[in-house]
Amino acid sequence: MTDIISTIKIAIRALKSNKMRSGLTMLGIIIGVSAVIAMLAVGSGAKQGIKQRIESIGSNLIMILPGSINQGGVMSGLGSQPTLSMADAQAIKKDCSAVENVSPMVNGNAQVIYGNQNWFTSIQGTYPSILQIRDWKLAEGHNFTQQDVETAANVCVLGQTVVDNLFGNIDPIGKVIMIKNIPFEVIGTLIAKGSSGFGRDQDDIVFIPVTTAQEKLFGTNFPGMVNVIAVQAKNDTDVALAQQQIESLLRQRHHLSPGQPDDFQIRNIAEFLQAAQQSVSIMTLLLAAIASISLIVGGIGIMNIMLVSVTERTREIGIRMAVGATTLNIRLQFLIEAVILSLIGSIIGILLGSFGSKVVSGIAGWPVIISVTSIIISLAFSIFVGVFFGYYPAYKASLLNPIEALRYE
Repeated sequence: MTDIISTIKIAIRALKSNKMRSGLTMLGIIIGVSAVIAMLAVGSGAKQGIKQRIESIGSNLIMILPGSINQGGVMSGLGSQPTLSMADAQAIKKDCSAVENVSPMVNGNAQVIYGNQNWFTSIQGTYPSILQIRDWKLAEGHNFTQQDVETAANVCVLGQTVVDNLFGNIDPIGKVIMIKNIPFEVIGTLIAKGSSGFGRDQDDIVFIPVTTAQEKLFGTNFPGMVNVIAVQAKNDTDVALAQQQIESLLRQRHHLSPGQPDDFQIRNIAEFLQAAQQSVSIMTLLLAAIASISLIVGGIGIMNIMLVSVTERTREIGIRMAVGATTLNIRLQFLIEAVILSLIGSIIGILLGSFGSKVVSGIAGWPVIISVTSIIISLAFSIFVGVFFGYYPAYKASLLNPIEALRYE
């Protein structure tokens, strides 16, 4: 133990005696570790940001879309035929045990007018439960009710983008806006959600009762049909079960025989989230792998400079051997020097990488997450690089002949 401690002290003194060489040796490790830390931090932050944006669309959300229909051997496009109805939505709510909330939707776009202000936005006819399905909170006022749906009331709830463009600093509650020359009373406004994971402004929307949209705004050649049915599963673990129950129920209701394709499509947020996170994970690993190359380059730098150091310190090695240092002592000294250089370089690299990722976050507005795991991996890898590339110089130094080493000029 005493020999190891004394060897460490000798290694530290040797590094201090030539600070410039030690600094240059560490430079590759510093750059490599800082690059790895920054790439992993930005990648982890991107995954978290995508997760939050997609989850902001709704909790345990399942979307049921109209499918295509085969007419005379010609397949129509997705959503081109009305295959979903209000009755389907009501049946899903009643018969699917894994389902918490259901909301049929009729969508359209229209110019919304208040006074001398106007704004072209998305109008969504739906049930009051859409706010629970989408995890959306009210900023002011209240939501419309099921009674409003039954009576096709002219009431609406506005997203913040619509509020900002129509009302500015005016309180919109109780005001009347015009949609297709039909007056609607504003009874509530929504807390801003920002853009979705697909780049759409979620706040650029007006919610109205679904029956109002069907009967007064958009009309339909197919009474009772809807564009989409939004479903909320009871919890995360019930999403797959809810999807199975919905598929079975709709096939039964739509009289589809075995082997006949669905005339609807079911999508859930978990699928989008998983696909997005897999893409980001692959990109993060790719960037980290590219950054790791600089660690390898840093390791090669350590080996080259340590080899030069062995040549420069041949006489010193001979003196140490002459006074009793063993082959193992010499080998340990150079290995310890390489590990110390790697360790110090990795610590500086971690600090620089953390600072750099914060700078990137501030400039680009990207979230960053610096995990303990990435720090541990970087430290372990840099120490491995130090040992791996420091071993050959240490081995070469330990094989020097003491007599010839003392003669070396």
